[in-house]
Amino acid sequence: MPAAASQRLLSVAIADAAMLHRAAMPFVVGGGIFLPTEDRYQLGEEVFLLLRLPGEDVGTPVAGKVVWVTPQLAGQTAGIGVQLQGADDALRQRLREGVAASEDLLGEQETYTM
Repeated sequence: MPAAASQRLLSVAIADAAMLHRAAMPFVVGGGIFLPTEDRYQLGEEVFLLLRLPGEDVGTPVAGKVVWVTPQLAGQTAGIGVQLQGADDALRQRLREGVAASEDLLGEQETYTM
């Protein structure tokens, strides 16, 4: 079976700056996003996202790889961190700008990861 056929499809809508601030993983090479979920994923698992950032009406398709797993029993929000591997420069720029704007508004508020 081709790798693409086994990928999970996830639709992700980041509603506002606060949600983007909590979910962004700027320390991940190429950009990353944390997705709250109780579903099980494995590190290295390939996923395909339809990612909609704040202010966007339509999601952008992007391939990714699971690089972070927070299990349900960790005492934090369960979910996965996805490295955006198929992101084009325009999406990465919109993500960087959104993260910078959210940091200006929210400063050192807690995130899902670090």
